[in-house]
This record gives sequence, C-alpha cells and structure tokens, in this order.
Amino acid sequence: MTTLFAPPTAPLAQLHAHVQVNGFAVLGAHDIPRWLNCERTELAALQSSWGDLAVDHYLKDGGRYRKRRHSCAVVTDDTVTIAPHRAHWQPLSYNALHGGMQRWFEPISDAVLHNTAWLALLTSGAQVASALHGHQPWFVEAHQFRIDTSDGIGRPTPEGAHRDGVDLVMVCLVERMSVKGGESRVFEANGPSGQRFTMSQPWTTLLLDDARVIHETTPIQPLQDFGWRDTLVLTFRADSFQGDGEVGI
Repeated sequence: MTTLFAPPTAPLAQLHAHVQVNGFAVLGAHDIPRWLNCERTELAALQSSWGDLAVDHYLKDGGRYRKRRHSCAVVTDDTVTIAPHRAHWQPLSYNALHGGMQRWFEPISDAVLHNTAWLALLTSGAQVASALHGHQPWFVEAHQFRIDTSDGIGRPTPEGAHRDGVDLVMVCLVERMSVKGGESRVFEANGPSGQRFTMSQPWTTLLLDDARVIHETTPIQPLQDFGWRDTLVLTFRADSFQGDGEVGI
C-alpha cells in the first residue's frame, strides 16, 4: 500500500512569508474561499467545465491521457484583461519534451473566464507574485488539465521534474476521481532537499517560486476501471508572455 503524505499546508495569514522562506507554500482547501473572497458555490460552478476539455494532440509519447484548454490574461492590480488567444510556447531549456514549438490549444470558455471565482484566482495569485518580485503587471497563462487513465496510466508531467520559466506557478487541484498516484513533489532547484505530498481535497493550492524550486507530479493509475485528476495551472510572468519575441510567436 502506498502511503499518502498530507500536504504541508501554510496558515493563510502566513502565505506570502512561507513562499518567500521556503520557495513554495500549500493552501488547504478550507482556506481557499476566504483567500479568494468568494463562495464555495462559485468554485463549484467552475468545476463542471473540466468535463468539456479538448484532447491534447501534442503529446510526443503518443498518449491520449491528457485533455486541456488554455487562455491568457494580464493582471494589473485587481484588473484582469483577457488577452487574444495565442499559442503556448516554452523553450527547450525548460521543457525538453514539448518545448520549442507552438502549441495551439482550444481556448477556455468565456463563461469560465468571467466567473467571479476565476478572476479572484488570477488576482490572488498575482498578489503572491508581487509579494515575491515587486508590484507590477503580471502576464498569466491559464491551463485547465484533465489527466485520465485512458491508456491505463496518466502522466501529469510527462516532461519530468521541471521549472516553467516564469516567476510564479500556481497549481490547484480541482478534482481527483478514482485514481492512485498523483503525488506532488517539490525540490530545491539548486540543492538536494525536497518534499512529497498528495493533494486530495478540491481546491487545495500549491504556489511555487519558479526560480527556486522544481516540481513534478507522479503518474496516476485507476483504482477501478477508469479515473482522472483535474487541475488548474496558472503561471505568472513579469514583462511579457513566454515566447514573445520568438520567431512566429
């Protein structure tokens, strides 16, 4: 039997300090409505949209286990400006498996992009990024992911332990249904230390200082015939979206 290690949750009042000291922090599900200043019903309204994601056709391992949608925004103070739909691009130095190419994913629906809780997720994450790196506009890429067990096994991070090439990464567990595995692992980028834990409660949120830590999530397998793991990944970057200035971006 695999031991499930509980996330090392930080008190909400100490969130910024935990990220600054440790390079990452986990907020427990019970703190998320208070952090976002929203109702649980607003988060629940978001959750159903993960059932309408599109197949990721870019997986180089030939897998069918990942579905996703992608959109971008710029957050300035408490204002969220939806950006024109664009390709997701990463350099090979950060994603050796899928980097170096434009990946055009289906956009996130307008109903989600204008949901009150969704907007609060972006502005709250931007506040953490500003606490780390100074107050400024933040260029945000949002990814809705469903990793399922269509192939018998699903890989949340097929590229392995990695950095994303941004300033802050925010990973929210949205739903975990009939799977084992899916352990989150966070390591020092320039050292041997790390932590492992399993996020199991919806809206448990992991925040990562991308310059200081690398992260990965272990594969999932079904507990019975079929299962899935849904997450929201938000990345916050100063100055521009990743890929701006690259040829064809």
